Amino acid sequence: MDAKLQTFLQKFQHLKINLEDITSATNNFNEKNRIGRGGFGNVYKGELSHFEGRSMVAIKRRNLDPRNLQGTPEFLKEIIMLSQYKHENLISLLGFCYERPEMILVYEHASCGSLDRYLNSPRLTWTQRLKICLDAAKGLSYLHDPRETHHRLIHCDVKCSNILLDDQWNAKVSDFGLSLMGSANEKNSLIVTPAAGTVGYCDPVYEMTHTLTKESDVYSFGVVLFEVLCGKFCCTFDKNGFVQEKFVPTWIESYKEKKLNDVIFKHPTLQPLNQNALETLSDIAYRCLNESREERPTMAEVVRELETALVIQELNKSEESCDWKESISYYKGITMNADPPLNYTSTLKLWVLLSKGVLLNEGKTWFSLNENGEHCEMISSRACVLPSVSENYPWSSGYSSRFAMGTYHSVRGRFKTRVVAQFLSPLVTYTVNLVFKFMLPEKGSKCRLISLKYKLQGEEKNATSYLAYERGDGCWVAELYQFISDQRTVDLEILFDRFDYTFPVIEVEGIEFRPLEKENMHSLSDSYANWEKKLPIDYQDIIKLSKNSIQLKTQMEEEVYSIFCRGFLINDGQEWFSLDKNGKKCYMLSATTVGIEGETHRWRSLPKSRFGEVVELKEREFKIVGEINYQLLSFQTYATYLVYKLPRDQSRYEAPVEVIEVVDEEGSGSDHIEYFYLRSHQTPVIKPKAYQCTHNPLHRPKIKGIPEQRDDGWMEVQIWQLQTAATSNVIHVSLKLTTCGAETLKGLIIEGVELRPV
Repeated sequence: MDAKLQTFLQKFQHLKINLEDITSATNNFNEKNRIGRGGFGNVYKGELSHFEGRSMVAIKRRNLDPRNLQGTPEFLKEIIMLSQYKHENLISLLGFCYERPEMILVYEHASCGSLDRYLNSPRLTWTQRLKICLDAAKGLSYLHDPRETHHRLIHCDVKCSNILLDDQWNAKVSDFGLSLMGSANEKNSLIVTPAAGTVGYCDPVYEMTHTLTKESDVYSFGVVLFEVLCGKFCCTFDKNGFVQEKFVPTWIESYKEKKLNDVIFKHPTLQPLNQNALETLSDIAYRCLNESREERPTMAEVVRELETALVIQELNKSEESCDWKESISYYKGITMNADPPLNYTSTLKLWVLLSKGVLLNEGKTWFSLNENGEHCEMISSRACVLPSVSENYPWSSGYSSRFAMGTYHSVRGRFKTRVVAQFLSPLVTYTVNLVFKFMLPEKGSKCRLISLKYKLQGEEKNATSYLAYERGDGCWVAELYQFISDQRTVDLEILFDRFDYTFPVIEVEGIEFRPLEKENMHSLSDSYANWEKKLPIDYQDIIKLSKNSIQLKTQMEEEVYSIFCRGFLINDGQEWFSLDKNGKKCYMLSATTVGIEGETHRWRSLPKSRFGEVVELKEREFKIVGEINYQLLSFQTYATYLVYKLPRDQSRYEAPVEVIEVVDEEGSGSDHIEYFYLRSHQTPVIKPKAYQCTHNPLHRPKIKGIPEQRDDGWMEVQIWQLQTAATSNVIHVSLKLTTCGAETLKGLIIEGVELRPV
């Protein structure tokens, strides 16, 4: 059997991880590293290298029983299933180890644990609860969807403990040991199998007939929805492990009698669930528990209803809202010819539809409302791109687009547009964006160099959009202009001239008008709220690293927290420690400590620097090499910022800088590349008319790769991102930075590198 098993596992060699590495990462399966226990065995956390890089992982170790192969089918099934099914709301398999008697599976680490831990916790808001349910529903819908190319997968054990949460509270469905595969591209799959699953969640029809369908997962998910709604498990057990009380019948009866408010989860610190959101959530949960499988919704329907409930809760609007009632006739008017026609039963449902986005103008315009009720509008490329002799490429329907007419295929970035927006909100600051997708997406990158030249009709000088960033809907956005709308319509002719530096092939979806999202400005008092919980547990150890540790020790804890927020020098004045507004650790290393390496550079004293010494560069390339003490960071994702000053003559700093992580001693880099700019590039502002107020794009969200002025007078720009790991003593950083132009970085002064939580 072992030989056959080893032969079978050959096809998954890229997932293989040595037992020695796993025992080292878990400190020989130390109890301190254990984060869970299940029927399969214990789960541990540890930092490991795997085929996607190196990160904190969850390590599931099978209960050792060398006398038999108990658990082998489930072990193999998870490897097969999770190798084939990839989705952001499914837990990812990162590797496995099969070295008798060990059978170990390695997954991405969901640092917040499983949903069952938070059912009766006020820590999760109703918005977060709805978002978690929606994420899990999307994962299950992906498994069930017969339109996908993969075979349908029936999970068979949907429950709260199998819904894991990462550090951003994104939900991921896990544990595929009991899953069964059906045929692809067929409407129904029925499998006859012995009853399995978890008491309380199991489909009653499945328990009686042993016939399994995707609707069995739907029933189980309905139980999960009611558990989240009511803040308690679906049943209780006595000391012998037998079911003591089942709550599902009670929940169903409460729904029928419209008495859900009697059983819904409440807490003094928890903002109530919007009644319209409650109705939407409870309606779909009840339908999931229908005795007849044929009457249960599909998971795709569940996703749509949960999206609606989430939008309602986030908007927290009602039909009595004055602003909404005054505008309702306008919205009804512009959506009369929506494509496809809108189907809604109340004005609130119409608001939800508009918040998600609808197609207008025979499918040529995408219209939506943001959370402030401001209008967003996108004109399809088919409606706005003008015929061009210089770049005559076909229209493409091969890329998923909200517009049925497809996207415009551009190689050199040369095309003309005539953009007419009709539905803008008056006196709102808008950004004008090019929305597109790359034909060859770059793995792992959320920010890419684009350097696209463009100008308005009649202008002589080109502007440049330097970087594009990926947003939540999978599209990439390059910002072109900003302006304040004085009316609902605007007519622009934009000429796109070329790409500089690189020549990405893009599929243009359209030109978008989106209200400018202002940066959240937090007052100093916000930072001091609940300071007792924000002060690090190990703050006394950190104080010992300070140059002024004696003075700090004499302070009261609240005063110490105040000093921590302002920041102070540690480790002989070569590093800087502080806390952000949420009490997360921030850490800055001087250029001396982090290690700036280059062909020619020089150290020089600079009293204006907090460290008193800086590095001045002379060539076009340098490296950042150093080790970071994990004790001085919180466990989460950190953005890495270069802190610097430019000389007076900034003309040579026009070109972007490429960043590659060096992964071996020969200086080879990874396939992950980032770009950033050292000079601030202001978005062009479309000049206002005489009667309009002037506009200066301030307090906008920070865009990765674009520098910002710091309060201390220095410049900073995000150059990298890393994940901390509590099981490592140090974090190794090795980055190679090279300007993409011919110019050198002569005169660039580097103060250091700062790490702040994302």
